[in-house]
Amino acid sequence: MTKTESATLRPDSLDPAWLLPSLSGLLRTWLPRQRWFAGKGRPVTDLVLLSVTELRPDCLHLLVRAEYPELSASGTSRAAPVRDCYQLILGFGEFLMPRHHTAVLGRVREGPLTGLLVYDALHDPRSASLLLDRLRTPGTAGALRFERDGAVTIPAGLPPRLLEAEQSNSSLVYGDAYILKLFRRVRPGINPDLEVPWALARQGCTRVLAPVAWFRTSSPWAATLGVLQPFLRGADDGWTQALAALAAGREFTEEADEMGQATAEVHLALAAAFPVESQGPPRSERLAAGMQERLRDALHAVPELLPYAAGLRSAFTEAAALDSPRPAQRIHGDLHLGQVLRAERQWHVIDFEGEPARPLPERRRVQSPVRDVAGMLRSFDYAAHARRPWRPEWALRCREAYCAGYAAVAGWDPRSEPELLRAYETDRAVYEVLYEARHRPDWLPVPMAAISRLAERPGLRRLIP
Repeated sequence: MTKTESATLRPDSLDPAWLLPSLSGLLRTWLPRQRWFAGKGRPVTDLVLLSVTELRPDCLHLLVRAEYPELSASGTSRAAPVRDCYQLILGFGEFLMPRHHTAVLGRVREGPLTGLLVYDALHDPRSASLLLDRLRTPGTAGALRFERDGAVTIPAGLPPRLLEAEQSNSSLVYGDAYILKLFRRVRPGINPDLEVPWALARQGCTRVLAPVAWFRTSSPWAATLGVLQPFLRGADDGWTQALAALAAGREFTEEADEMGQATAEVHLALAAAFPVESQGPPRSERLAAGMQERLRDALHAVPELLPYAAGLRSAFTEAAALDSPRPAQRIHGDLHLGQVLRAERQWHVIDFEGEPARPLPERRRVQSPVRDVAGMLRSFDYAAHARRPWRPEWALRCREAYCAGYAAVAGWDPRSEPELLRAYETDRAVYEVLYEARHRPDWLPVPMAAISRLAERPGLRRLIP
């Protein structure tokens, strides 16, 4: 069999109440296994179909609200459940060609769709091509609205392929010319991965890839669902290039310097595109209070942190005591080596979505650009520890080069803000400890090495990982 044998759904298939009995059991099993599902390891306790739109007679676009237990920092369930909205594009057929088997939810055993096979339609070239066709010719389909930059012409017939390495979202590449990111976890409001690159492109910033098309929904609330951008064929991300340098035993300082310059250019463009605020003592105190709260949660969950608790708290206390106003602006929000791509000897910054687990208003909030710098410094640390033997001095040279490159463009040096830099880096390291303890215990020594350094007061004066 060379293609899916499709089924035409009944007209009332757009009624969520009609559709849910057939899909509920399959989704409860399938969703927790997906890499982009936030409730891994937790049972789906409730499902609600918020929106159903027909893209083709055998392909539906769904917004599904899934409920599952919330975990505390210690890993125990809390009383209040988590309710998240997820975007799904599902196909329906009698049979399925072999290469789709990894995308199969299963065969419906009850309800009005009994007997049909349900699959993730992003694995189906016909459905993936349909999305591009919709973006090429703007218009509406139910609650969905497809839009594009009128100055850009998108060719027809570009073959699609689904990237398997995506984590919190799903991405389709079309003919190595464009990449469509579909946001799996949907929040109300405009997604920063559309808002920010669009604004930076209007500023003439060449370090970001301007959106050429996008689609959104108006039901159950306004939200961004996907963004199409140019695809940098043959580009490697910073993490891949850093590991290659380590494997070859060579320095990475030139690349790190250029990466720092690229970060500064993006920050300057963001400051021109969005309002800049002054961050005085009250804001510093609120910032430090949030860091202290995250540390308290991590201390309960990871006993290895306890010997360093006093030193880590001091990093946040010193940040809270800063009394001179500092600028706060829109930033990347989740910057690391995997968020930069190098193509034709130029670094590009990608993925402005921020941390997908955070509410959109929080991700769009102005913050100190030092947070982005600290995220990249932690990433150099991770790279140096990814291969044995550990190379702390290699990371130190990268960190110094990155800050020097940033300072050359920005006109100020992040190292001149030692208290703020230490606080942000400590906050990031605490998050890493909690993540590794839960998901990758073998990696726990990496952030713990940073914890040991950051808990020491002399660590303010050096960037040694």
